[in-house]
Amino acid sequence: MNTIKTAALFGLLWAVLLGIGWVLGRGPAYIWIFALVGLVGTVISFWNSDTIALRAMRAIPVTAQEAPRMHAIVEELSRAAGRPMPRLYISPTEQPNAFATGRSPNRAAVCATQGLLRMLDDRELRGVLGHELMHVYNRDILTSSVAAGIAGVITSVAQMAMWFGGGRDREGGNIIAALAGLILAPIAASLIQLAISRTREYDADHDGAELTRDPLALASALQKISGGVSARPLRPDQDLQDASHMMIASPFRAGEGMTSLFATHPPMAQRIARLEAQAQEMGRGLG
Repeated sequence: MNTIKTAALFGLLWAVLLGIGWVLGRGPAYIWIFALVGLVGTVISFWNSDTIALRAMRAIPVTAQEAPRMHAIVEELSRAAGRPMPRLYISPTEQPNAFATGRSPNRAAVCATQGLLRMLDDRELRGVLGHELMHVYNRDILTSSVAAGIAGVITSVAQMAMWFGGGRDREGGNIIAALAGLILAPIAASLIQLAISRTREYDADHDGAELTRDPLALASALQKISGGVSARPLRPDQDLQDASHMMIASPFRAGEGMTSLFATHPPMAQRIARLEAQAQEMGRGLG
């Protein structure tokens, strides 16, 4: 269901982009021009995603000797999944958090913060790293980069049109409707992009718990991470804002003018409840 929901949300996102092209253009060719611009923006965002995230968290690469606990868990889970092992990084941040990034499973990286490694026991850490590996194996970095690229193009094009004018209103169309579309399109694009991000988090929770066969370990880890993030929120500079959707929990302080519609992550209580339900289903299956 999450895969179907993601596909439907992408359809809406492309519809908004092509709608902008229709409002501003003078024929079908303009629609394809805007679609091409969206594709170029997506490629640029995707290609630089790992650099942005690792730089934002000041992450450094670590070897098996430098991070034996993390390395052993990721090696075991990668082997169980039959996939290549990603590069490992540690961020010197005391906030408990983790993320995965990279252009493909062969070029992926998984990063944990020092705060996370100190806070979680081995079972909980295994649950978190299973979640991050499934982001890699499900190619969620590509999915989120595509969504961010398209949403960014919609916002840029709408802002340009507002400043420089143009479009169907010159030919007698409804200028009020056109202006409303240009104002609402970036908002709609952002909401859809964030909905895609939340859907992929639910999928990584579920698939990561399937990989580890231990949903309650991830549920316990998320409970601890939630408290740790609240106690040590990070300041949202631009690079960190661009990378925040990749993390297992939003690194920023909650409740500052944000609603659930504008959140990059689902509510933690809902994620934990889903994992507890998944554990019950697994128990019945084993029984």
